[in-house]
Amino acid sequence: EPPDTPKDFSCQTRDMRTVTCTWSQGGDTYLYGDYLPKYCLSETPSQKMVPCKASCYEQCSCSWEIGQQRIWNVTVTVENALGKKTATDVFNVNHRIYPTPPFELWGKCTDREITLYWNQNNGIKLFCQTEVLQPDGKVELHNSSGMHLPHKSITVSGLEPFTEYRVRVRCGAAEHFWRWSEWSKAQTITTEEATPSGKLDIWREITPVLGGRNVTLYWKQAPGFRANGRSISYEVTWEKTEDGSKPESVSLSSVYNSTRIFIDNHSYRISIMAKNNINFSLASVLIISRAAENKILFCSFLGTEELKEERVNGTDDGIFISWEPRYIYDSYIVDWCNFPKLQPCDLQWKRFGSNTSSAVISSAAFVPGVRYNFHIYGSIGNRASLLEKKTGYLRELPPLLDPVVEKVELTFNAVTLSWDSYPANESQSGFVRGYHIYVSPMQESCSLKGSKKHILSDGLELCKYTIENPEEKRYTVEHLMPSTTYKLVVKAYTGGGETPIANFIYIDTPYNPNTLYFLLLLVIVPTLVAAICHWKKEWVKECCCPAIPSPNKSKVLSFKEFKSDSEKVLKISDCIPDMLAVDSKAEAQKL
Repeated sequence: EPPDTPKDFSCQTRDMRTVTCTWSQGGDTYLYGDYLPKYCLSETPSQKMVPCKASCYEQCSCSWEIGQQRIWNVTVTVENALGKKTATDVFNVNHRIYPTPPFELWGKCTDREITLYWNQNNGIKLFCQTEVLQPDGKVELHNSSGMHLPHKSITVSGLEPFTEYRVRVRCGAAEHFWRWSEWSKAQTITTEEATPSGKLDIWREITPVLGGRNVTLYWKQAPGFRANGRSISYEVTWEKTEDGSKPESVSLSSVYNSTRIFIDNHSYRISIMAKNNINFSLASVLIISRAAENKILFCSFLGTEELKEERVNGTDDGIFISWEPRYIYDSYIVDWCNFPKLQPCDLQWKRFGSNTSSAVISSAAFVPGVRYNFHIYGSIGNRASLLEKKTGYLRELPPLLDPVVEKVELTFNAVTLSWDSYPANESQSGFVRGYHIYVSPMQESCSLKGSKKHILSDGLELCKYTIENPEEKRYTVEHLMPSTTYKLVVKAYTGGGETPIANFIYIDTPYNPNTLYFLLLLVIVPTLVAAICHWKKEWVKECCCPAIPSPNKSKVLSFKEFKSDSEKVLKISDCIPDMLAVDSKAEAQKL
């Protein structure tokens, strides 16, 4: 095949003495040996051959010395037995400068600036660029121009003290920019130390003890704080605010971020400063009020000493808490323990502005099933006062343990269960909201009065009772059948649910004694009555069915005056009645 037209044909100089032209050789011609494509360069329009020999590897190139000539019209010709192709480049050497890379790079620095120096073999005015790699991976470019032989330099300012930077330099022609040189070798330079900038963020934990208080002080680097030095230490100073007593102080190395001091019940001013080889940082100050004063301020503001813990809820991003804003405070502080079950618990705190009344507290240490306690303080004039308490979970889980039934009281139709020692406190993996009691007879489904139906995954039907008060740890299941075997289980439930239903206990209800009494009444009493009646039948007959007496046998008729001939006669007139009852008026008239 005939050769392709040379692509990307271009010429440039690196030292103003030699010009190098480059191009791409194109596709394969499938010709070999003496038939391979041949390249030659010539000037146009004179057709004078350029004194260079082309060589091709990844791309083709050809170089020659240009003398004093500055304007060139160069044509490259590629030719084989099947044809030839050409490409032309017209250029001014002064406009095609590709500088050599800077070398022997070195620098001087202060705490805020780095001045770089290097050598370069080009005898022209250059425009140079410095690349600065920050510690966080961010790259900044700084430009400068007007460089002259024999040494070049550039100053990079606006840097941070005692910070390691990685820098390198490249240059291009200042007057007729053509392209950048390659980058120099990178150099790592650290700026000088300076006074620590900003303040430490400090906090405290106060524990009352005999004769005073133990104060645990904590500090961390605030967002605006920089150590600005190689070796850093901390200076903790405390003194009474009421009198001019001598301050006490302690110095701690950089490995510490807390310390404990003892103070009496007076008011104290505590300051913490960071120190490097140059100087101290600005002091961060806390005022610890007098023990009695703290109490008075607290009571006067809230009206009570006792703060109730309010429950808060977890979200996908953390634990959401809110508080009632108070206009007198200039900031709020929320503290908590990352590991509340350990000692030390890794106390953490976060500050908020006076216009903030809610926040989502997040921490990589937060895990589901652990209760976290939050204290909200208001701060004014470096004095902090406890305002509210919150407690909550990132996510509630079912209880770790089920209640253990410690006491069972049985009757023929009821059972009373007790689990008094079951804990419903922060040891649980969720807030215990109440209890469920599940009951079922062994041989049949449960349908006890007052219960709800609950069906397990295996189809077993249970009766379910709910206790909504977690402090109520006693329950009586009623309406049971006597002489029946039941299985029961007590489950605690939280906002995360309850554990699977298992580990039943079994009870047998006793016989109903009333049934026995009834049977006794039905059998024994009738039998006894029948026996007595048979034994005293004459007496019973006399009592229940007495004989009707004959008037002739009356003792009244035994008197002589009551006899008339052979008849016994009783005249009404012979009797004086005790009481006379008249049935009607007609009858009375007749009498």
